[in-house]
Amino acid sequence: MSQDTLSCPPVHALLADGATVCIRPVTPADHDRLLGLYEEMSPENLRLRFFSQSPRSAGRAADRACAPAHPGYRALLAERQGQVIGLAEYDTGGTGDEAEISIAVGDGLHHRGVGTLLVEHLVSAARAEGVTAFTADALSENREVLRLFADLGLRTARRFEGPEVRCTIRLDEDDTYMSAVEARGRGADVASLEPLLRPHVVAVVGAGRKPGSVGRAILHHLKSGGYSRRVFAVNPNADHVLGIPCYPRVGALPRTPDLAVVVVPASAVPATAEECGKAGVRALLVVTAGLDADQAQALLAACRTHGMRLVGPDCPGISNTEPGLRLDATLAADHPLPGTAGVAVQSGGVGIALLGGLSRLGIGVSSFASLGDKYDVSGNDMLQWWESDGRTDLALLHLESFGSPRAFSRTARRVTRRMPVLTVDAGRTDAGRRAAASHIAAAATSTMTRQALFTQAGITATRSTGELLETAALLHAQPLPAGNRVAIVTNAGGAGVLAADACAEAGLALPPLTPEVVDDLLAVLPEGAAAGNPVDATAAVTEEQLADAVARLMCHPGVDAVLVALVPTAVAAATGDDLVRALTSAPAHRAKPVAVVRLEQDLPVELLPAAEGGAIPSYTEPQAAARALAHAARRAAWLARPTGTVPGLDGVDTARARRITETFLRAHPDGGRLDPRTCADLLACYGIPQLPWAWAGTEDDAVAAARRLCGADGRVVMKAPWPGPVHGSRRHAVHLDVRDEARVRAAFKDLGTGSAGLPTGVVIQPLAARGTELFAGAVQDEVFGPLVLFGLGGTANGVLADHAARLAPLTDHDVHDLVTAPRCAPLLFGADAAVPVDLAALEQLLLRLSRMVSDLPQLAEVGFDPVLAAPDGITVLDARVRLLPRRPQDPYLRRLR
Repeated sequence: MSQDTLSCPPVHALLADGATVCIRPVTPADHDRLLGLYEEMSPENLRLRFFSQSPRSAGRAADRACAPAHPGYRALLAERQGQVIGLAEYDTGGTGDEAEISIAVGDGLHHRGVGTLLVEHLVSAARAEGVTAFTADALSENREVLRLFADLGLRTARRFEGPEVRCTIRLDEDDTYMSAVEARGRGADVASLEPLLRPHVVAVVGAGRKPGSVGRAILHHLKSGGYSRRVFAVNPNADHVLGIPCYPRVGALPRTPDLAVVVVPASAVPATAEECGKAGVRALLVVTAGLDADQAQALLAACRTHGMRLVGPDCPGISNTEPGLRLDATLAADHPLPGTAGVAVQSGGVGIALLGGLSRLGIGVSSFASLGDKYDVSGNDMLQWWESDGRTDLALLHLESFGSPRAFSRTARRVTRRMPVLTVDAGRTDAGRRAAASHIAAAATSTMTRQALFTQAGITATRSTGELLETAALLHAQPLPAGNRVAIVTNAGGAGVLAADACAEAGLALPPLTPEVVDDLLAVLPEGAAAGNPVDATAAVTEEQLADAVARLMCHPGVDAVLVALVPTAVAAATGDDLVRALTSAPAHRAKPVAVVRLEQDLPVELLPAAEGGAIPSYTEPQAAARALAHAARRAAWLARPTGTVPGLDGVDTARARRITETFLRAHPDGGRLDPRTCADLLACYGIPQLPWAWAGTEDDAVAAARRLCGADGRVVMKAPWPGPVHGSRRHAVHLDVRDEARVRAAFKDLGTGSAGLPTGVVIQPLAARGTELFAGAVQDEVFGPLVLFGLGGTANGVLADHAARLAPLTDHDVHDLVTAPRCAPLLFGADAAVPVDLAALEQLLLRLSRMVSDLPQLAEVGFDPVLAAPDGITVLDARVRLLPRRPQDPYLRRLR
């Protein structure tokens, strides 16, 4: 076989028009089909490809692609439904870091992105092999291939040599290329979802005659919801269901469905999917639950083979309220109100509850997808759909698992700058993660990792569906605050106290009002009012007075939001004052948000209709209002920051680092922890500052090393290379402040006898100067990728667990947030008489650690503990690295799940 198929397994991906293709290495068995690809080309296309029309050129090209593998060569083909439609290959010639590239696309398949997709996959493979540039020769009249190279998003240089053009394409990893790949992927993804979310013809396969059957219920929902296009039913045992004609099988339908809703027994799902694919169906919604592993594999294989997008299985449906469409293929009790919120969930029950809540609030739904077991269509797909649909301005997610978190994170960072993206942080506890795993067969993920994803992507993470709706109401109806400073106005002192406590607990600030504002407020409020914060307007406040007080607070530059806490009073009832009307009658287009707390309110959250078509969120509990305002303030702060960038680093030798890891894994195929010397060599590749050290295999070596490092009377630290993750001092594997030869010898003997089974010898270092002991580390999460951790280190590490985390690669904003997030952060800035540390050097250490774990997926665990932070620099005192035999994977490569 001409390629190592294990190192580059087949994947499915989307073309520009949404069609599915398989990208895979060429094998010898492909020779005849490759030859057919060339033989079916027009003479003109053959000339452009081979610079001649010789019939022997096609044979030589097929022979080369199918020849036995040799270093520096790779060939990938694209096939659709068994037909080869494109080929791309590169060859370094066995030397150097440049490779010659060539591309061939079948006639009639140009302008669909076949060649671009193949080149993207070649770029990913080439980077993993250390190739830094592609070169290609093309005829100057071959505008198609020249445009392909120019539009990749990579730096391309051209040199004209007579009728030919020599192109050099640098394979640098930068945001320009990733953004170009994202844009192409977004267009392809949205195109692939058109048959699913905007179908012209829908068929319900398994529509039953019995009232209460699932298929019949979905058919009824389609009909009663006003779906404006063609609907068919498939049931071999019925002529009509609900007045809709039935057909015995999908292939017998008078028109090919864009979308087939599959509601048949689990055992029949694979055959039904295959039948749909052969009939030309382009999307499946599989409501059926309970598929076993073989049935699930067969279902997905049918979808990939025939290019069908799949929602489900085990889901209650999808909906799109777009005018002129009104698609409602769900099991919800009521049709969703048309609106502007996009909803994607894995749990059907949660989804139906959100549809009801959004409809009740008047926000409504643009489109809804219950993803179920999420074999194919994911939250990432739906985010891209909402980004492009021209209707959605609020995205709500309830996801219990992530298929490609890093791709999701990049999409979410982009989308959430255009609209709020809210989620429920499901599975926060061990019990919750176990429930999620059993419910949808999803691997559990740690809370810290998931929270890092949400924070970095700007996603608003709530703790329940109730909080999700409470926050959605405020973000939908009110502007974002400029900060977190809240003024509270109340007509009852006790309600004001409750609101103040809720704001403080949510992290909001209650600034004291200036004397000018106090005088201004007292001038309009009734006698006895107190103009602090909260402002107690008393039960005697009138509708006009309350409106005036709120308006004056809105004009105060030291206030970012106003929270009004109201209780019904006999005074207002007697005078006919409607205090709520004082708020809703004001102009809707306020520059600052207003929220209301009404303790007597029946529903947890309502949107009160206001002037000019606006609305004001009203809450039963002050905690709910405060949480919503806090989420809005955090979103405003996230949007106010420029997009972060991954800083460039000097003194990094990635090639040498890869050689070190590969050499170690050749000697240790199952992986393991690096010895101190190899660990130090690896850290040096990334310019990570380490305390000088020496390895001593004997007592005499130890004495000599101590003298060499610190002189005859110097103070040293002696450590046994303990292999586990526990700090060495807790294993009595460290001797501190060893001062003379006799003590060096005694410490060597003690460490040697206490470390049975470890390499014979100890690590010797100078005793470090005083400073703050910190921890920096990283783990490779199987799902989320590399995660960088930072916090308090030394013996306090395991006791206090004061850590923060961010997903790598870290941007300049991420690393700043990581340093300031732990509880110990004020000490680093000099709080409580502490000496401030070198923050720039600390950020550099974390950026270099991030780069190292991003470059080397084999780094399963990295721990620097302690890291000594001082005013004049940062030094790693102890480092531990564990490797596992993992192949690098490009998380941003375009491919389906």
